[in-house]
Amino acid sequence: MSPGGQAALVEASTSSGLVNRAFEGSERAAALERAQSLARLELDAVAVSDLELLGVGGYTPLTGFVGSTDYQSIVRHMRLADGSPWSLPITLAVSDEQAAELREGQEIALAEPGGRLLGILELAERFRYDKQQEAESVYRTTDSAHPGVARLYAQGEVLLGGQIVMLNHPSPTPFERYKLKPAETRAAFAERGWETVVGFQTRNPIHRSHEYIQKCALEIVDGLFLNPLVGSTKSDDISAEVRMRSYEALLAEYYPPERTFLAVFPAAMRYAGPREAIFHALVRKNYGCTHFIVGRDHAGVGSYYGTYDAQHIFREFGPGELGITPLFFEHTFFCTRCDAMASYKTCPHSAEDHLILSGTKVRELLRAGQALPTQYTRPEVSAILIAGLAEA
Repeated sequence: MSPGGQAALVEASTSSGLVNRAFEGSERAAALERAQSLARLELDAVAVSDLELLGVGGYTPLTGFVGSTDYQSIVRHMRLADGSPWSLPITLAVSDEQAAELREGQEIALAEPGGRLLGILELAERFRYDKQQEAESVYRTTDSAHPGVARLYAQGEVLLGGQIVMLNHPSPTPFERYKLKPAETRAAFAERGWETVVGFQTRNPIHRSHEYIQKCALEIVDGLFLNPLVGSTKSDDISAEVRMRSYEALLAEYYPPERTFLAVFPAAMRYAGPREAIFHALVRKNYGCTHFIVGRDHAGVGSYYGTYDAQHIFREFGPGELGITPLFFEHTFFCTRCDAMASYKTCPHSAEDHLILSGTKVRELLRAGQALPTQYTRPEVSAILIAGLAEA
């Protein structure tokens, strides 16, 4: 990597407050040529999405895959070695055999599955790590049935740390027009005159409960940033393509267009519950949000986390330390006696008056081609989900 390239990146990073590890112009051309003769490492889908988010500044202040000092600090304390809040280790794992072929100080070409070049890693260190310690600290369980833990246990025994540069974006997805860099979403919010923006993370279709808390939040801020995750998820999660169709339909019919903004978040789900809630908040700050919605069991899976653990974890950081304000919401539902959406904070009635459908029941109805109750989800969303399951 040329000294000029490094200087250009530092300047780009400090001018916007966002890390920029994407080479352009002559620097990119030179790096592409150099990469042809480098050792090459093919990334999995999770590492591909991490590389892209490192490149565009989504993971600011990270400039690459973390080294051992930052790794240990994140796992143990939810902070980088310099004390900055950061709750999930962004790592690049390889096998012992792969690691043995590499040396600190060398550059490694990074490719997506199929071999297409994406970027370069400047290898600073190779280090071994304790998978069980990471599982216990990050996921709060060592159970291999947990999808995040299962992936951790299956990956290589050695982690590679070092700065990256991104030379190409990953191959296009069906929602490229919704894939914006943090600098672009910040500019879009500023163009709309939004000084306060609330972010909403989702890997699911938006039902009436989600709509209710989004609109409650929208009452106190200038704009809503709907930022669905479209990276790797569990095989039984509803596909990103179907979900995106439901978001488009919902926004078109039920949200004020001048106060809502839809863009995708290309990261993979870790299913790390409380730790992932912190991570999602920090990343949405990079995208330009001032507030972030945290509902029940944020980023959870199964029964590994308490209903509101993802809210309680924010107490472990001082006021203003995260640089974004969390908005906490209780479990919401339609109450037949209130004849309205409500939560346990606002509704005095018993559970028999609350319309709450389990995920199993929702899937059962949809697979049978039956629309979900309108008190649970909008009819347009029901129709899209039924069609989506029929296509699968």
